[in-house]
Formats: sequence, structure tokens, C-alpha cells
Amino acid sequence: MTSVKNFRVDEPATADALGRGAFVFTDDYSVFDWGKMPDRIPDKGASLCTMGAFNFELLEDAGVPTHYRGVVVDGEEQSLDDALDAGAAPTEMAIDLTQVPDLPFADGSYDYDAYHADAGENYLVPLEIVFRNRVGVGSSLRKRTDPADHGLEFETWPDEAVDLPDAVVEFSTKYEEQDRYLSRAEADAIAGVADVEALESVAREVNRLVTERADDAGLVHQDGKIECLYYQGEIRVADVVGTFDENRFAYDGQQVSKEVIRQYHKRTQPEWVEAVGEAKERATAEGVADWKSLCDRSPEPLDAGVIEAARDLYCAGTNAYLGRGVFDAPTLAAAVERVQSL
Repeated sequence: MTSVKNFRVDEPATADALGRGAFVFTDDYSVFDWGKMPDRIPDKGASLCTMGAFNFELLEDAGVPTHYRGVVVDGEEQSLDDALDAGAAPTEMAIDLTQVPDLPFADGSYDYDAYHADAGENYLVPLEIVFRNRVGVGSSLRKRTDPADHGLEFETWPDEAVDLPDAVVEFSTKYEEQDRYLSRAEADAIAGVADVEALESVAREVNRLVTERADDAGLVHQDGKIECLYYQGEIRVADVVGTFDENRFAYDGQQVSKEVIRQYHKRTQPEWVEAVGEAKERATAEGVADWKSLCDRSPEPLDAGVIEAARDLYCAGTNAYLGRGVFDAPTLAAAVERVQSL
């Protein structure tokens, strides 16, 4: 189970074969790695499932292997178009399953050798592959690199967001309590027998396809991530791709993603956000995996108007991305105008 979607196993994976299962999307949300927050955003689960399924079918049409099998409506697997034509925005996605071994933590470090000893050649690569087309004002890339590293002529990072001449691809940890960015050598070691160059190539193709689709919908695709499984020599895109939780999009300069809610919490609950940051830093210093146990504050619920505005943004954005009226929602321009007033 994750913080925003449930995970069902119908047939478990084995060392030699993929299994079968499903993601069941909920209306829960998470920010700052907290996990399930106090509120739910209506129709968010259907929005993410619909957009994710659309992107998986886009990838499959382009020849990119994935773990996607279809959406599930009334217990039956079907294409997204068939589900939407029947008037159902799905909340369940059928997927192939791979092995996810335990990642032991002891003496302040994670044992990836143990992970891969159990993984064989059928496993979820324990990495997130991050791609960036734009460096936002608060992007961590500004702290880790200089503009010249990306072919930019600035001596220092400017105050405003910067578009990159070529997408930047980075690797971060997947199963550690706190995500951390990795050198290419570190990523290669953590990936196991999966090749990091091949993982980067897949990420760049996913980024290209999502960026082109977003452009057609009037959206700017700023950044995102993928996860991958490795099965008998083939890399397949896993988890969910190109949604407003996994990626950052913008419309007319306004974020259309989970980032809206993230920034709202930073403005209205700064003490909690600060406590989260302090707990993460302390956990790193003390070699503790569970940073939340060190946090002395919890998030407060959102106002009803904020939840409604977030719901409309998810739904209007999905309608725009797909180019069809899946949800009863205002136009994207109207939804964006409303969140700008929060």
C-alpha cells in the first residue's frame, strides 16, 4: 500500500515470471513525504488513474514497454477508451507485478547487496529516474549544480525559473525513508543488473512523449519521474506515469500539479513544514530511518474551499490533457484562476 493508492496482488511474481495485480487509486494525497494527509480530494483518484492509463497507452503505442494491462471496471480489464465511452472514469489499473525484495537497514545504511541477492532478474529497480525540462525557483538542482553544468550562460542561478536547453536526467533512491540524489556510479550500483544508460534512455523517451502531449493540451511539462522494473533483460516502465502527482505541469504560468497544495501548506502551515525539515535532518545525522518518529508536529486539515479548488484543478487538468470532458469541471483557465486566489 502507498499513501495515495492501494496495491492488490492477484498472482504474485516469482523469480521466473511476472505476477498480476492492480493499483486502486484513492482520493488521499501526500506532501513532503508525510504519507496520508488529514483530508481527501474528491475525484483525485479517478483523475490520476485516468491520466496514468492514458499515458501508459501513449507509451505502448510508441513502443515503450510498460507493466500496464488496462483499467478495471466492474472486475474486467479494458482499454481506457472503452471505459470512458461507457461513462466510467476508472479508479483501478491492472498491472504486471515484479518482485520487490526487502531492503535491510542496519548501522545507518541500506543493504542493496541483500536486495539484489533476492531480486535475480525479475525486480523493481530501487531508483526513481527524474527528468527536468525547467529549473524552478525552489528546485534542489540549484543547490547541487551550476548553470554552466547545463549549457546555460548565467554565472549564478537567476531568481526566476529557467528552461533547460536539454532535459536533465538524475537518479534518486526509491525505498529509503528519505530520498537522496545519487551520482551515476551510485545509481549504477543500486540498479543491479539493470543498465543505468538504458534507464536514462527510457526516461528521456517518456519525457519526450509526455512533453509533446502536454504541449498539444496547452500545458507546459516542467519535470517528472518514472520507476522501472527489470525482467529477463528488458526494462519496463512501472508505477504510474505523467500525472499531476508524479510530474509538474503549468498553465499560463500557474502550477497544475500537487505542487499547488504543497506550496499552500508552506504558506499556511510553515511551522509544520519546518518541523518536517528538521526531523529529516536529525534522522540523517543520527542514522535513523523513520524520520516521522522525530517530528513533533502534524498537519492540520484544509479549508473546504481549498479542497474544492484542488479537486477542480485535478479534474480540469485531466480533461485538458486528454482533450475530452471526462469530469464535470470548470475550464482549466477557470480552475487555474481559482487556485491563484488561494
